[in-house]
Amino acid sequence: MVEEARLEQLEAGLTPVSDGWFVVNVRDGAWVTNEALGAACVFEGDDAPFADVGFTLLVLQPGQPSMYHREANQEDFLVLAGECLLLVEGEERPLEAWDFVHCPPDTEHAFVGAGDGPCVIFMTGARKGWPEKGIVYPRSELALRHGAGVESETSSPAEAYAALPKWKPGPPEDWNGLPWA
Repeated sequence: MVEEARLEQLEAGLTPVSDGWFVVNVRDGAWVTNEALGAACVFEGDDAPFADVGFTLLVLQPGQPSMYHREANQEDFLVLAGECLLLVEGEERPLEAWDFVHCPPDTEHAFVGAGDGPCVIFMTGARKGWPEKGIVYPRSELALRHGAGVESETSSPAEAYAALPKWKPGPPEDWNGLPWA
């Protein structure tokens, strides 16, 4: 029998601190925010990472980007609300609610909030060999134009995010326009 995970109220929100099954509402979950990069609800805890598949809910305001990168594992994305721009393999694709994006291993990609309100993206990625298999932030003129790129290719997240504000624990100050508000 699989035990229920222990959830604790941490600075970021309700977080699993042990392995097992659990239920958490997005409103109460563990959030991090960044004035440049939006807000993210991370469903796993540092003490109880998911072994096989990771899940994140990303909220981007218009103009806020995620970082252009590629990973050695598959990633998939579903736009739940709002609009965004997909940067993929050097191309731009507008996305709206219910558009699904599949990225096989090593697909370069990022998202940029668009429209007149928040964009909510459900993100999932395989964890096989992570982090040993790694992540690469390639130099891309397209990504740089959208504030989603790095000047020099790197496989170091610390280097890729060095010039950006640090992520802060806790939910967005304004839930306005979000489906669960």
